[in-house]
Amino acid sequence: MDWTPGGRSSDIEDDRGGGGGFGLPHLGIGGLIIVGILSLVFHRNFFALLSGGSTAATPTTTTQPVNDPGEEREVQFVSFVLDDVQKTWTGILAQKNIPYRHAKLVLYRDRIQSGCGNAQSSTGPFYCPEDQKVYLDLGFFDELKRRFGAPGEFAQAYVIAHELGHHVQNLVGTERKVEGALQSGDKATRNATSVKLELQADCYAGVWGHTTEQRNIVHEQDVQQALAAAASVGDDRLQKSAGQAVSPESFTHGSSADRQKWFNQGLKTGDPAACNTFGQ
Repeated sequence: MDWTPGGRSSDIEDDRGGGGGFGLPHLGIGGLIIVGILSLVFHRNFFALLSGGSTAATPTTTTQPVNDPGEEREVQFVSFVLDDVQKTWTGILAQKNIPYRHAKLVLYRDRIQSGCGNAQSSTGPFYCPEDQKVYLDLGFFDELKRRFGAPGEFAQAYVIAHELGHHVQNLVGTERKVEGALQSGDKATRNATSVKLELQADCYAGVWGHTTEQRNIVHEQDVQQALAAAASVGDDRLQKSAGQAVSPESFTHGSSADRQKWFNQGLKTGDPAACNTFGQ
């Protein structure tokens, strides 16, 4: 990616210095790894269940920079992507007379209290609609490269753009429209709806990616990095990596092939209207 390191986004909240932690039962390393894998596979924060799962907690964050020179370039990269994605959606939604409210992105280490409850870095980056914030432990980028085999800056950018895609869904009312299905006692309906939401967020990430191609920020090799990242977090691949049989009916995010397909759909068209996963 062609970008110039600079300052920090005003939408970054830096909690890497601590203050957002919570207590967990003593499980040992093996237990924590198992809980982390289950959280990734089933897209549920099992750490929150272990710690009580309060949804009333709010993060203790600060916008003051943390003095960690080794991570500063990554922080500036996250800032660049965050601002660029939000600027893109401000323009897109303005054409539909929908005001864009900026999401905040909270950087943390290990664990955090969000508006949606307690979270562990093992669950990966996530968007909380309750406080309209994206939560990210920078260590996930190492996981993306080492564990999921998806290195490169545009792979990292895809992750951020995907979470902001959920913010767009929140702003335009998509989540409210499907809230009943998401809360249904019918597990099959709930999972199918979750997959459609996630694939649409992938497509929205691709819509932003389309604009970066137009501005020569990314190139073909960068696109391949993002496609690899989309495939690496497919439910089928995660289930296989956890030693499980592939179970499509339990998918909550979509298969590797579907995640690539919908990211590419947004990337090629640059049109949010082409991201109607609910019409498929």
